Amino acid sequence: MRPRESRDADQKWMISLIQGQFGSEEVRRAIGDAISLEDVNNLLTCICNEPLKYRNRAVAVLSYHRHIRLGHVAAFLGVTHSSVDDWVRRFTQHGCDSLLPVRRGCCRPNDKTYRDAVFEILHAPPSAHGFNRTTWRLQDIHSTMRQRGLPIAQSSIRKIIKDAGYRYRKARKVLTSTDPNYEEKLKEITRTLQSLGPKEKFFSIDEYGPFAIRIKGGRSLVPMGHPRTIPQRQRSKGTLIITAALELSTNQITHFYSSAKNTAEMLKMLHRLVDQYADQECMYLSWDAASWHASKAFYASVREINNAKGKGPQVRLVPLPSCAQFLNVIESVFSGMARAIIHNSNFSSPEAAREMIDKYFATRNEEFSKHPKRAGQKIWGDERVPSEFSASHNCKDPKYR
Repeated sequence: MRPRESRDADQKWMISLIQGQFGSEEVRRAIGDAISLEDVNNLLTCICNEPLKYRNRAVAVLSYHRHIRLGHVAAFLGVTHSSVDDWVRRFTQHGCDSLLPVRRGCCRPNDKTYRDAVFEILHAPPSAHGFNRTTWRLQDIHSTMRQRGLPIAQSSIRKIIKDAGYRYRKARKVLTSTDPNYEEKLKEITRTLQSLGPKEKFFSIDEYGPFAIRIKGGRSLVPMGHPRTIPQRQRSKGTLIITAALELSTNQITHFYSSAKNTAEMLKMLHRLVDQYADQECMYLSWDAASWHASKAFYASVREINNAKGKGPQVRLVPLPSCAQFLNVIESVFSGMARAIIHNSNFSSPEAAREMIDKYFATRNEEFSKHPKRAGQKIWGDERVPSEFSASHNCKDPKYR
């Protein structure tokens, strides 16, 4: 380590640094190998081009690594000693990204590549990425993104999550699966979809509700000064539960109304699909980890169907990871239906609501019958995301469900 120079010499060096008189090689010779050449270039670029607060940070970091006392640096820049100490510590722990603005050409929160990567990371447990935690932190997501070659500021990660309709406190409960076999189940579903044959169908199945039939709020056009209101206390006109299945290769919905969520309704859906798709060779059923989706009676019925050779398609179960509703593709369709039919509604009876819902699904099915496309090539009825399987999707709308 070289001998410490006088305070006047230190001040002269910092003035020359601010005036842009040094190139990266000169600075590197002055500070040694404590900072990489890439970081030196980034800090010098910041000193020449960025606002004052960022210039001060860059000067402080380079001066510190030239062994200029922090007190001298703080006095020269006109800032507090603790500020310089904080900048140096942040640079040591997190590098340039923690001090400097996002570089031009870097990620923006509306960049689809970065947005999908953030949610794909959030959906897996932190342990799947080597973190000994049960919930995600911004710094952990930030670190994982850097390892993937997608550097992004923590503020941008926060904005991506917020713009998707989530708040970080809720995101830790809603967006992350706790299934220890998350990766294996995800790969199995993806592999099944990629190898789906012409005589095979893949169904995403779930229930919507129960929801009460009463005046519903929502976004609507109203005159200035006349806000729309709904009664705080209302008498329910009844309730509905929709049990539905979305076939991904044809984008067709099969649905009916249930009195409860139980195994009997799942058996009803199973036999309805077997009858409706009797000309197929195999059917894959995918749903979340609700108890009635995996009962002994249901598995016995599946074995009975599979043993009746030549009398219908074989049934294969491809369950979703536990606590992974965000991967259930039909949730996207439900969210679109809710925005189009349920919100801002005032149905006179459950029958009136059923009529509107039936018409919505019938119109949707007719559209895809006339224009056949695999799920995801077309969004229908303001659905939240394309109705296709993706590890980065948030099919369940946090605002509307």
